[in-house]
Amino acid sequence: MTSSCAFTGHRVLKDLDYALLDRVIVNLIKNGCTRFYCGMARGFDLAAAESLLMLKREYNAELVACIPCERQSDGYSRADKARYDRILENCSEVICLSEDYYEGCMHVRDRFMVDNSDAVICYLRRKSGGTYYTVRYAEKAGKKIIGL
Repeated sequence: MTSSCAFTGHRVLKDLDYALLDRVIVNLIKNGCTRFYCGMARGFDLAAAESLLMLKREYNAELVACIPCERQSDGYSRADKARYDRILENCSEVICLSEDYYEGCMHVRDRFMVDNSDAVICYLRRKSGGTYYTVRYAEKAGKKIIGL
């Protein structure tokens, strides 16, 4: 049984099927998943968090923000910063893994989410970058991978 799941995906969303994302989340919830971890990066992370928060009105599930460092959103656009803040306000829990940014803190966040999840929902379109790293880490850890 999958009781927890992490989101990982690219920052640029060219062909994300939002309806499929919603269906996957609902299916996981209906099958016992109650806790979803989100790394709060621009792009897929914020989109997945917003989907879960919309579905949370009808289904029982928790959104846990896993922030790599306190000032993660400093470089975000005004619109993405507003989305980020709104999502944080609606999370069941916020976990901040470091006060300061350092090289590798994003990978620490990604491993934390995978280590605490039974499955990973991913939006993976290329074999490089943080999402690819996270999916490979999850595969090596024997986690269920749900690709969109």
